Amino acid sequence: MLQIDKYFPNTYEESRNEFRQLLHKIQKKWPDASLSTKSIGEEKDNTIDTIYSEALNANKQVVFLTSGEHGIEGYAGAAVIRMFVEKYIDQIDSSTTGICLIHALNPWGMKHYRRVTENNVDLNRNYFYHPDSIPLDINENYAEESNLFLPNGKIRDIKKEKTDLYHQLSRGMTDQGYEGVKKAKGMGQYEFKRGVYYGGTSEEESTLYLKDEQRKLLSTFPKVIHMDWHTALGPTNEVTIVVSEHDPRNEDEIKEDYQMQNVQKFTPQKVKGDSTNHFYKLKNEEFPETHLFSALFEFGTFGADREAELREFTTILLENQLYWEGAEREQDRKWLLEELRNMFYPPGAEWREAVIKEAQLVIESVLSKEKILK
Repeated sequence: MLQIDKYFPNTYEESRNEFRQLLHKIQKKWPDASLSTKSIGEEKDNTIDTIYSEALNANKQVVFLTSGEHGIEGYAGAAVIRMFVEKYIDQIDSSTTGICLIHALNPWGMKHYRRVTENNVDLNRNYFYHPDSIPLDINENYAEESNLFLPNGKIRDIKKEKTDLYHQLSRGMTDQGYEGVKKAKGMGQYEFKRGVYYGGTSEEESTLYLKDEQRKLLSTFPKVIHMDWHTALGPTNEVTIVVSEHDPRNEDEIKEDYQMQNVQKFTPQKVKGDSTNHFYKLKNEEFPETHLFSALFEFGTFGADREAELREFTTILLENQLYWEGAEREQDRKWLLEELRNMFYPPGAEWREAVIKEAQLVIESVLSKEKILK
């Protein structure tokens, strides 16, 4: 039985403190490793924390782990990073391999148990190689259904509003087709500041920070292996790897290479502003000789069928309405926040144990295939 509680704290501050304490162990392998903190946003004491070191002798490759791009999802990501340090760094050759670990790319969202930043921006729709190149009205599906996606007053009866929203979404799936609704979700939108999946009209501080880190690693190491930890998508209690089409392998080849069952590929045309897409674009344009592997690793919660996706989308929409407009009844507010937590950071031991066990499998598979682990 895993000592699961030690990996999963209850607050952003606790998680950050545990991350900072990893530095001492990392310095036993990389004596020059350092911890840097970057204050983000207007709220006091919200920071992105990074532990970084180059290789001791020759910078041949780097392991790059990131967490908290979607705020609340950072708790599981931070748990995986802690487990990685405790279990795997002794299997890494520090003479040729560097390390870069990031805690809470979106500290405000992590602190307040939201996916988005304090500006309501979905960070993973905010990364562009040419920041001025995306038209605001790019998401036609979203604009057509904006009455569905935007907050429209206080939540008065959560049971009724959830049922009504289910019906509306189901009709949308009938009218546009299942893929039409998924497209409206996946692409992000840049018109409605109070809407869900808002990508912003300018680069967030966190975006600029990660872009700088991507550039630094690509310019320093000829091989970069990046694993970005997320939650919610995919089969319950299983990990799903989400890979950009910039990776030349097809899904079956990726499954074979990493011995994984759940693999999804996406196109930059369907998902705008994704951080891994930007990573590959930067690599291809400015560092073409560098070997890059960058992917999202998602720990599933509600499941992968259509009913689960309806539940997820309903939760996202109602939580956004709650944030902007509030709820008339305290019990409705509490129920919705609990549902959001069940979607992104479930309290149950079974899911949390699965996160650690699945993460171990995928870390061993990916880092062995990429010749990082001895």
